[in-house]
Amino acid sequence: MALQKRVVEEVSGWLRVFEDGSVDRTWTGPPEVKFMAEPVAPHEEFVDGVAVRDVVIDKTSGLRVRIYQPEPEPEDDNKKLPIIIHFHGGGFCISQADWYMYYPIYSKLARSVPAICVSVFLRLAPEHRLPAAIEDAYSALLWLQGVARGDPSAIEPWLEARGDFSRIFLIGDSSGGNLIHEVAVRAGRDDIRVAGAIPIHPGFLRSERSRSELEHPQSPFLTLDMVDKFLGLGLPVGATKDHPITCPMGEAAPPMEELKLPPYLLCVAENDLIIDTEMEYYEAMKKAGKEVELFISHGMTHSFYLNKIAVDTDPATSAETDRLFSGIADFIDKY
Repeated sequence: MALQKRVVEEVSGWLRVFEDGSVDRTWTGPPEVKFMAEPVAPHEEFVDGVAVRDVVIDKTSGLRVRIYQPEPEPEDDNKKLPIIIHFHGGGFCISQADWYMYYPIYSKLARSVPAICVSVFLRLAPEHRLPAAIEDAYSALLWLQGVARGDPSAIEPWLEARGDFSRIFLIGDSSGGNLIHEVAVRAGRDDIRVAGAIPIHPGFLRSERSRSELEHPQSPFLTLDMVDKFLGLGLPVGATKDHPITCPMGEAAPPMEELKLPPYLLCVAENDLIIDTEMEYYEAMKKAGKEVELFISHGMTHSFYLNKIAVDTDPATSAETDRLFSGIADFIDKY
């Protein structure tokens, strides 16, 4: 009889790390929400106005993206659409681009803007600690540049036919918002044009607990235990939350004034555990003279719009989700 492996770290419901380094991400929380963490198969025919395709963009590493293409209206058959690159959340440790959690949201965004959404399958920690996810995220942007140039190794008919490569936007949920900052910084350094950046409830933190972390309610998508354990597994070995990836407004990070950044729409939720440090980031951006708009979802908690059950059953969550995506569409339309 095989000996049971010893668990050395556990994030309730989401993840278990064993002494041999293996990781089990089988959902063990309430069974009624398990569907949100299950994969949705791609479908190249239009379903509810959206077609979905998975593409390997680097055959050596196996890096993949999921592409959401909105169904064209007859009068807009030749219209070029903005391209949105999406970096999923999950504290750098869980979730994937094909999870059902993201499917209705990014289908809705593709239809409503309208835009082509390209969601990246990011490598996960602790098997692949940061900066692995940053490298994957930036590789996706470089791949889009290759498609735009017509590189033989970067062929993607949906993007070539309908994508406007002069209007590439970055969008990311939670820890995906941290990746947005890192990718935007690299793009500015390498003179790659990005039309705009939209971090939604980004995971910006400090080692010292903020007032909101101590006073605001914990939510299904963010608890203090999740923050501490995911970042302990995700950040480079020995790093603290004051690392530039989690604290780009801190002393260890490059001065904000020296960074070349695109226009930003920073989306925060009024009752988010980490709104205080998100607002620190906003104030640092403003002080540095960066072009940044603030969008506040009133009465909401971290990543509320990803909670399909709440969106479907609670009128306030549904209304704030619609308002958030209307604000995002307006920002993209503006640039």
